[in-house]
Amino acid sequence: MYFIHRICFFSICFVFALNLKAQDKSKAIALKDILLSIEKQHHIYFNYIDNEIVIFNILPPKKSLTLTKKINYLQKKTNLRFENTDNKFITIFNSTKTLESKNICGYVFAKDDNSPIENVTIRFENGATITTDKRGYFELEKDKSTDLLISCLGYASQKIPVVAFQNKNCTKIYLEVELLELNNIIANLYLTSGISKKNYGTFEIKPKRLGILPGLIEPDVLQTMLQIPGIYSTDESISSINVRGGTHDQNLFLWNGIKMYQTGHFFGLISAFNPNLAHTISITKNGSSAFFGEGVSSVIAISSNPNKLEKNSFSAGINMINADVYSKFNINKKGFLEIAVRKSITDLVKTPTYKEYNSKAFQNTNIIDFFNKQNSTYSSDEKFNFYDITAKFSQKIGQKDHLIVDFITINDQLKVLQTSKINNVVLSETNNLYQKNYGANLSWKRNWNAKNYSTINVYSSSYALNAEKNKIQDNLIVRQENKVLDTGLKLENSKIIGSKFTFNTGYQLNEIGTVNLDEVNKPIFYRRIKEVLRTHAVIAEGKFNDTLSKIYLSTGLRLNYIEQFNKYILEPRLHFNYTATKHLNLEVLGEFKSQYSYQVIDQQEDYFGIEKRRWILANNTTIPIQRSKQASINLFYTQKNWLITLENFYKKVNGINSSGQGFQNQLEFVKINGNYETLGSEILVQKKINHFISWLSYAYNYNNYNFPNSSWPIFPNNFKLEHIISWAGIYQKKNLKLAIGSKWYSGKPTTSLKSDVINYSDFLNPKIDYNSPNNKILDNFFQVNFSATYKWKDSNDIQYKLGFSILNLFNRKNEINEFHRINAITNSIEDVKTFSIRRTPNLSFRIAY
Repeated sequence: MYFIHRICFFSICFVFALNLKAQDKSKAIALKDILLSIEKQHHIYFNYIDNEIVIFNILPPKKSLTLTKKINYLQKKTNLRFENTDNKFITIFNSTKTLESKNICGYVFAKDDNSPIENVTIRFENGATITTDKRGYFELEKDKSTDLLISCLGYASQKIPVVAFQNKNCTKIYLEVELLELNNIIANLYLTSGISKKNYGTFEIKPKRLGILPGLIEPDVLQTMLQIPGIYSTDESISSINVRGGTHDQNLFLWNGIKMYQTGHFFGLISAFNPNLAHTISITKNGSSAFFGEGVSSVIAISSNPNKLEKNSFSAGINMINADVYSKFNINKKGFLEIAVRKSITDLVKTPTYKEYNSKAFQNTNIIDFFNKQNSTYSSDEKFNFYDITAKFSQKIGQKDHLIVDFITINDQLKVLQTSKINNVVLSETNNLYQKNYGANLSWKRNWNAKNYSTINVYSSSYALNAEKNKIQDNLIVRQENKVLDTGLKLENSKIIGSKFTFNTGYQLNEIGTVNLDEVNKPIFYRRIKEVLRTHAVIAEGKFNDTLSKIYLSTGLRLNYIEQFNKYILEPRLHFNYTATKHLNLEVLGEFKSQYSYQVIDQQEDYFGIEKRRWILANNTTIPIQRSKQASINLFYTQKNWLITLENFYKKVNGINSSGQGFQNQLEFVKINGNYETLGSEILVQKKINHFISWLSYAYNYNNYNFPNSSWPIFPNNFKLEHIISWAGIYQKKNLKLAIGSKWYSGKPTTSLKSDVINYSDFLNPKIDYNSPNNKILDNFFQVNFSATYKWKDSNDIQYKLGFSILNLFNRKNEINEFHRINAITNSIEDVKTFSIRRTPNLSFRIAY
């Protein structure tokens, strides 16, 4: 009996053990699923070959284990080798697999973030070629007679001998991003991915790599730069960008070396530069290169393609304002053609976005004033559209020469027919406005040897603003015109002297002419003013970059000669950067600059009150040459995904004319010369945590005018925003990007009334009595913006991108301007206010392959 009991007991245990074993086995899952789970929990990425892990089904490790213990567990269970890089990327190798002697394999990673690089070209010198997959993996049949060449767009090429692949495991190869500039980066992620801070004083934006910013679903060139501390717009217009208190025309905008005189579509609400063609935007607030003249506030240099051969590509997109098409194709082994076209869709459909833009652009203009004076029989037929076309031709000739041709055209058209019926009398008014900017540049680069190259550029930029008002019942026609023709020649030679020093020399010839015309048929009035200036500039610039002493120093001299004035102007430039520690950079910047062409406002109602500014030239007497001097001391701290920057600056611009400052008070019709002086600080604190980036910026500036010949010599600048605070929270993971952000700033200055009664002391010329200029501050501005994008690919490798944004999410009514005017009909003083854009949604869709 005892024996039988023992048999039963062992039988039950045996069955139970089998059952446990079956249950354990049933809990085993695919290794790939385990890896995906670990990726989500620990925010890492595994690199592996599917064929090597598909055979494994094991019990998953406990979720409570650390990442290191989980990896150790998987190694024991699978016999695979796991190589961990910075707890971000873990490469899995089959340690039991030995490659056949005739094959070699490897993985290609980006050195800056250890991410695998797809579509890297791997080839032997004899011609055998393959590209890496999504894991950065490649495998080639070994060829003992040649070396391996690795190349990829945007990364430095490498040549690796075959003997380097003799080990049993696949070789890991790391490519450096733009090797020549790698050591010149202070912050590689500034505000968002795609924006970096260089140690030679510039901010660099790569639109095709740009992450996401609040309110933006496309990499708009100028809207992006408005996110940088110290750069803002008091009226939300990118045709009125203020850098450290300066006016928009004091910024030098260059498109592939062509000076641009029109920068916005839709009268400043949209950038005029197609974001799909731009390759690099460099923004310099101070310490600019001596090769840049004009622009006493800042330099915004936009370049398109990097002039390298790539695969043929095509993309098209549409949003609620415009549609565009982009194409790039190789025309031979050393040349390509690139074209981008963008056009508004407003002539096809009036979207909610268009309606909000329209209300913002035309408020308090002559077009709206006509409506306000009419009765219920008023009607309006409005036609507005814009387009821009950019093209590039690049051709390498032999081994040393490179020819590049760039072309850009920007065009805006507005036609408004307004009618009303009062006492059986029909009143009609037609307004036509055209704004155009054409530009072309021919560039020839010659590499004499590895240490010396020369570049010659011939460019031309033509700008025209035409307006015509026709009061049909009165047969009254008013015409206005502003034209600019800017042509030039630039020569530059760069010589590398040793490993630390580069010396650049150059010569620039520039001729610029302007035409301003006013014509009225009743009573007959005709005025046409034409001006021409020709300038020469000789440039010398030296750059010292010592990685051992951690010093970067650039000094330059620019000597300008103006033929018409027989005048010489010397402009020194300085940039010094010292890497005090691994995490701390000290930067000292300084520059003297001058400017001969700028914008003025003859009458606020010019061009229907929409585009009021006219380009004119200095005459060295009543209209002086603008000259600036600026200095700044900056600190940059980076460690453990923290970025903290502090910039302190002083800036003074002499030779400004009151007619270029946009006064709408007692100085509106006065033309006096003076200066403005700005002192300020700009602070940014930024932190990156896994896929989340958050930053907070603050800018302070003390900014005053000084007009010595005025009754009020010193008073606040029209573009003074004393305090500006911005915040953003950005989430970027794989194909999803989300951004929300807010901007708060103290109101801009305005002028209050001394009396609300019209002054008729001169009956033929009634006027308004004001208090001292800019004695009042508008209410604070506050706005919250949101944006989101998502992209994906199909089986044919076609990429799709969907974007959605909301400007002014809470629909806050922000007052951005206030002025007063006399109403001749009511014989009273009107208080006129301008407000920011209301809640405005936008939706975009893009396809690329």
